[in-house]
Amino acid sequence: MASADVRAELDCSICLHTYTDPVMLRCGHNFCRVCIDRALDTQDESGVYTCPECREEFQERPALMRNLALRNIMENLLGTPHKEIETGICCTYCVDSPVPAVKSCLMCEASLCAKHLRAHSKSSEHVLSDPSTSLENRKCSVHKKILEYYCTEDSACICVSCSLVGEHQGHWVEMLDKASEKKKKKLRHVFQKLTTKREETEERVQNLEERWRKAQEKASGEAEKVTALFTDIRRGLDDLEKRILSQISRQEKDESLSFSTLIQKLEIKKDELSRRMRHIEEICTMTDPLTVLQEPDTGDLCDPEEEGDEDINRGLHDVGDLDVSVISDKLHTLCNIITDIRRGIYVEGPGDILLDINTAANYVLISEDLKTATWSQNNQNRPETAERFQDSQVMSSRRFTSGRHYWDVESSRSERWIVGMCYPSIERRGCLSYIGYNNKSWSLVRCNNQYSVRHGSKNIPLPDKISSDRVRICLDYEAGQLSFYELCDPIRHLHTFTATFTEPLHAVLCIWSGSVKISGGSRNCEKPS
Repeated sequence: MASADVRAELDCSICLHTYTDPVMLRCGHNFCRVCIDRALDTQDESGVYTCPECREEFQERPALMRNLALRNIMENLLGTPHKEIETGICCTYCVDSPVPAVKSCLMCEASLCAKHLRAHSKSSEHVLSDPSTSLENRKCSVHKKILEYYCTEDSACICVSCSLVGEHQGHWVEMLDKASEKKKKKLRHVFQKLTTKREETEERVQNLEERWRKAQEKASGEAEKVTALFTDIRRGLDDLEKRILSQISRQEKDESLSFSTLIQKLEIKKDELSRRMRHIEEICTMTDPLTVLQEPDTGDLCDPEEEGDEDINRGLHDVGDLDVSVISDKLHTLCNIITDIRRGIYVEGPGDILLDINTAANYVLISEDLKTATWSQNNQNRPETAERFQDSQVMSSRRFTSGRHYWDVESSRSERWIVGMCYPSIERRGCLSYIGYNNKSWSLVRCNNQYSVRHGSKNIPLPDKISSDRVRICLDYEAGQLSFYELCDPIRHLHTFTATFTEPLHAVLCIWSGSVKISGGSRNCEKPS
């Protein structure tokens, strides 16, 4: 027992192994030279050094004094000369030529090289593990025996005594290797789940980054669009202001000239009347009757109606206030600009609206670019299908389920046509298949020179005459609005349908003469140049 206690005193408190080249601090505690050097190195940055054993502080790095007495005790007690080993964990039995250990035998409490490992690996009683800085952490803290089992109930590594007489008696235990493999299996499963979640998270991050990038691009594009729009508005307002001011100035000059002319004529008449009044006063002051009677007839002197009065009176009647009707007419252009801004600023253009030939009636020709529908007297003999219209109509292949969009239609040598939008569930045969003649479609109708809008068989005539052959259709799906505009200068609003759209919408053309073409447009509902 005494020998074991003495042996324990020869262990370094840092590495828990027998001293290697023992040195002593001023406080009297001993350590391996390599161990204390490393410990002091870690304290260099703090500027204060402490003894790992008693925590005594040193203001300067303490000098290491070689403990020759302890070294001699170790050599006499162990019976072998002590070699200074600074290679870390080395083979316990290779004293003369120390080499790094490749395994530790827990049963023997020894570190082994490849040569000395052979005998230990042949015995099942010898438990091997990777080299460790200390074998103490592989022992039971209560029974000081090797930890060989795992208690599944308490999730603790135990020794054989723990399972037989200790607090883990009667618990379900497993060998460490088996328990370790089970835990690794669970961890691999968790790792796989975490890997999947990480991949999903990475994908979400990429999607969000892509959406962020698109949002930034869209914001930049919208900013440019708004800037260009307001530049055009300011330019239009400036031109309109100049035209109105010029009109006011022109009227003011014309009226000034008229007023100046009339004033001159009236001044002349006033002078003439003053002269006559003076002459009459002179006659009235005469005392000679003969002289008074010999003066010209007084009726001519006092007659107010003379030649030129009629022109003056006519001029006074014609000259009036500023003609504001002309100005009001000009200001209507401003109202049109504002209306144009309010209706369809952010609208997507129709770059890919194409006609679906599979829906085209047999008397409707479709151009190669799928943009123009032309009425024909010749039957095209296309196969009869459920989606084909029976008479004069064709639907677009693109459908709209959200957002704001617009496109233009242009008629050529056609006095009878219908344009609009419909649900895909619209009838394809019979009178109810025409757009606007049912509750699944909305349309603008031209019959000769009469225009109207139609939905659910309700026809609403348009009072104003339409002179342009071009019409714009604007859709705001979420707002439930379908609007028609005449593409004149300025653009003129014709009618807006309001509804709650419950299906996708398709553009539709109906033609009985000439042709109708879907034409492109810019991203905004702008006035045509």
